[in-house]
Amino acid sequence: MSVMNVRRLIPTAATAGAVTLGLLALSACSTSDAASVDGDGRLKVSASFYPMQYLAEQIGGANVTVTPLTKPGVEPHDLELKPRQTAELNDSGLILYLKGVQPAVDKAIEQSDVKYKVDAATLTRFEHFDGAGGHDHGHGEGHEGESEAEHEEHAAESEAGHEEHQDEADADPHVWLDPVKYAEVAKGVGAQMEKADPDHAADYRKNTDALVAKLTALHTDFEQGLKNSSTKTFITTHSAFGYLAARYGLEQEGIAGVDPESEPSPARIKELQGIAKKDKVTTVFFETLASDKTAKTLASDTGLRTDVLDPLEGITDRSKGDDYIEVMRSNLAALQKALGAK
Repeated sequence: MSVMNVRRLIPTAATAGAVTLGLLALSACSTSDAASVDGDGRLKVSASFYPMQYLAEQIGGANVTVTPLTKPGVEPHDLELKPRQTAELNDSGLILYLKGVQPAVDKAIEQSDVKYKVDAATLTRFEHFDGAGGHDHGHGEGHEGESEAEHEEHAAESEAGHEEHQDEADADPHVWLDPVKYAEVAKGVGAQMEKADPDHAADYRKNTDALVAKLTALHTDFEQGLKNSSTKTFITTHSAFGYLAARYGLEQEGIAGVDPESEPSPARIKELQGIAKKDKVTTVFFETLASDKTAKTLASDTGLRTDVLDPLEGITDRSKGDDYIEVMRSNLAALQKALGAK
């Protein structure tokens, strides 16, 4: 597996389990009720970056005020919080984040005494992918149907084996690019909003169901749209699409691993040239928030096209769509074109 930038890493199941118990427990140290709502009585939600912001807005609806910590166009992994943002974070009624993606955010959340802190990394199973986008193995907090006591027991067991599982720290964080897994996260977020604001629990449940229905429809479109294609292989500068590839039977070939800013080795470039010829690859994908230089160089050397495949870490004026669903549909169209979908 290619060397990964530590900023991209996700915590082990052990860490995630321990954090979940500490953060979601109803502890005595919490903000006052007055601090958790705005002047109109809406739950104040802080969302770490766009995939979390979208969930908060869709599920919260009119009952929440969502403050995104990562502004449009900012690379989320490099975010450094300003004092004002830290103050807003500490004044939240609920914080929604994905532990391990943004170190500065993780640190601020750890020091905060906000009562409801929801780590998306604990709401679905995370996976490892090898350098070509294939599976290695997975981990996560997904023990379906278990009781709270069993959940705590699993978390304790995970904590005990923390040292043994350090090698799991490089799990792929881009779980939101799989609509099925993103829907699992959505259900967990909805449940936590119900706990944080029980007066509007029915609304959160209704909104969660509506979002899950949209994500299910998106999944069906991807499944049908990519079923018959002339090739299953795509090349991308940013190896963010392991979950998407695994879900729909595709092969992701990353130029430089999970970190889009790292430079590929000459050997990897030569390898990709061979793969492109063998698997009838037509397109090298790059993303909106990172340089397209490497993609264009490889495409030029191999006679391939370039196009955008958006990892949806943020929405900007250059995004091919105004929200998650629209950009994912643009991604689907780009993949269909590149793979020769019939």
